[in-house]
Amino acid sequence: MLISPPYGGGRAPVLAKNIVASSQPLATQAGIEALQNGGNAVDAALATAITLTVVEPTMNGLGGDGFALVWDGKKLHGINASGRAPAAWTPEYFAGKSAMDPIGWNTVTVPGVVSGWISLSRKFGKLPFAQLFKRAIDYAENGFPVSPVIARQWREAIPILKDQPGFSQTFLINGKAPTAGQIWRNKAQANTLREIANTEGESFYTGALAKSMVEFAQSTGGCFTLADFAANKTDWVEPLAFDYGEYTLHEIPPNGSGIAAQMTLGILEAANVKQYPANSAQRIHLQVEAMRMAFADAYAYVSDARTMNISPNALL
Repeated sequence: MLISPPYGGGRAPVLAKNIVASSQPLATQAGIEALQNGGNAVDAALATAITLTVVEPTMNGLGGDGFALVWDGKKLHGINASGRAPAAWTPEYFAGKSAMDPIGWNTVTVPGVVSGWISLSRKFGKLPFAQLFKRAIDYAENGFPVSPVIARQWREAIPILKDQPGFSQTFLINGKAPTAGQIWRNKAQANTLREIANTEGESFYTGALAKSMVEFAQSTGGCFTLADFAANKTDWVEPLAFDYGEYTLHEIPPNGSGIAAQMTLGILEAANVKQYPANSAQRIHLQVEAMRMAFADAYAYVSDARTMNISPNALL
C-alpha cells in the first residue's frame, strides 16, 4: 500500500500489527518489550513513558503531568493526571507578584503523572505494575548512552537551572552536562522508581517518597505539605470531540490545552483553507495565523475547568 501524505515528514511510513513510537529509541524498546511479554497497548505506553523519565530527562520527569486517550474497542476514555496546586497557593499568596515566576517552586505543582500511571495500569493494563519499570530502573542504575539531542538540551539548560536547589548535584558531573555518547547513571532515580514500583505509587503520595519531597521543598523555599500530596487524584474525563471534514479530533478537555488544536481547525474550516493547495504560501499563512489566534484564546481562557469563565463548547 502506497501512502503519500500531503506533508511529507522525511520518513517512510512503517506499517505493522503493533507499533511503539516515542522520542527516544531506548524508551521505544521498553514499550516493545512490554508487548513481547504479553502486555497490551496501555502497558507498552506506560513502559515507554516511565523509561522516558530516565533516558530523556530534559523533556520528561517524575515531577510532570500525564494525559491519555484510550480506546477500548467500544468507548474512548480520557484521563487527566495533571498536578494540583499546593493549598498555600491562595490569591493572597501571589498578591505581590506582577507575573508568574518562570522557574522555581512557584511553578511546581504536586506531580500527577505517577497517579496517572497507576490509574491506567489498574483499569486497562495486563502486566503487573512493577514490571513496567524494569527497563527504566535498569537504565537509571546501570547507565545508558546519552543521545546527541538530549546532550545539547542538557547543556543548554545549565544556565537556566544551575542555581535551582539540587539541580547540579543531581544532573551535572563536575558542573557539566554529559556529552553525546557518554554513559549516564542516576542511582537515586533508580531507587525512586523501584520504590514507586514496589508500593504501586503509595510511597510517592503518602509514604516515604512524599515525606522526602515535602521536606526538601520546605527546606528550599517551597510550600508543599504532606496533605497536598495525599489529596492528589486522577480524573477520568469525557474527551472533547470536534468534527473536521470526515474526521473527528478528540482531546482532553481543560485544563488540558488540546482544545487549542480543535480551535485551530475550526478557524481553518471557517476560512476555507482547503481552497489553497497543500504547502502553498496562502495555506501555510492561514495555518500559522489560525494557530496564533487559537493559542491566544487558550492562554486567555483555558484553566481549571472548575474555575473557567467560559465553556469549552463556546471556545469551539
